[in-house]
Amino acid sequence: MPEMATGKQQKKAEGEEDPNVNPLICSAELILPWLNPRELASAASTCKTLAQLSRLITLRRTSDATRSLEKLPVPFRGSSQRNSPPYAYFLYAESQLLSSESPDRQPWGSPSSSTVAGAGSSKQSAAENGCGCGCEGCGIGNRSLEREELEVGVLSECGSGCGCGLECRNRLTQRGIRVKLKIVWSERKSWCLLADQLIPQGQFVCEYTGELLTTQEARRRQQAYDGGRFSSSALLVVREHLPSGKACLRVNIDATKIGNVAKFINHSCDGGNLWTVLVRSPGAFLPRLCFFASRDISKDEELCFSYGQSRARPNGRQCFCGSPVCSGTLPSEAT
Repeated sequence: MPEMATGKQQKKAEGEEDPNVNPLICSAELILPWLNPRELASAASTCKTLAQLSRLITLRRTSDATRSLEKLPVPFRGSSQRNSPPYAYFLYAESQLLSSESPDRQPWGSPSSSTVAGAGSSKQSAAENGCGCGCEGCGIGNRSLEREELEVGVLSECGSGCGCGLECRNRLTQRGIRVKLKIVWSERKSWCLLADQLIPQGQFVCEYTGELLTTQEARRRQQAYDGGRFSSSALLVVREHLPSGKACLRVNIDATKIGNVAKFINHSCDGGNLWTVLVRSPGAFLPRLCFFASRDISKDEELCFSYGQSRARPNGRQCFCGSPVCSGTLPSEAT
């Protein structure tokens, strides 16, 4: 008796191409994840196949803003209104980067894989050397931070000069995002970062990452952002005053084009629900800016902190924090 042809053989006999070996699909899966939204839309307009793949990429981008570089995905949640964008496009940085080290492109939304090759590669290896760090805070397990420690605004953690790895309890802020978060669209504020679970007081939420700039470059970019080239800039200036009080260390972090989900944390004139804490580590000259819950944060509650003092300015951006002490104007470097 003649053998029955399989479904794949039948398709081949009928002249249909196997999508697994279609050269257009194979090439598209390699190229499309590297495109920005405008380039992706342009590719989608060329043929039905690329349009379908582009829609799939968009869905994957909305499902995780971190490009699979964090242990927990952080999805975008747009509104039902037509003018709500599906996601915000930016390059993801797990840690601080010099502007010269910033990549021009980064894959995001591969149809064939939900992870990115080398994900987490920028995190510190499990053990840098075998000498042991010799610090009192080192040890395996979770570290419980006291309210008094966080209110001071400065913490010390193990660093490159220590022999411990990321499992050390004194590397709490170096393990990435460990709480569920989501990014939600607001007609007045644009994108906002919200808790997607109950976050207890004292819990580490995330670090503010981006490009480290010189003060001259930071001022140049701020002028460009104020000129309207970017609708939602995320340039943060951190000043750490020295014990003498006569000088301070200024750190300029720009997350406008490359950063992490902390760029979506909005300002609140009443201080918000987050503590800003500078974390120092041996072997690192500059501190890292990290956020901790200043109180219990409910699920679906927006995460906010104070950008700094503000005053009424004729050209200042309007503040929509809604707090009883709202000044009406967002703080900026000019204030």
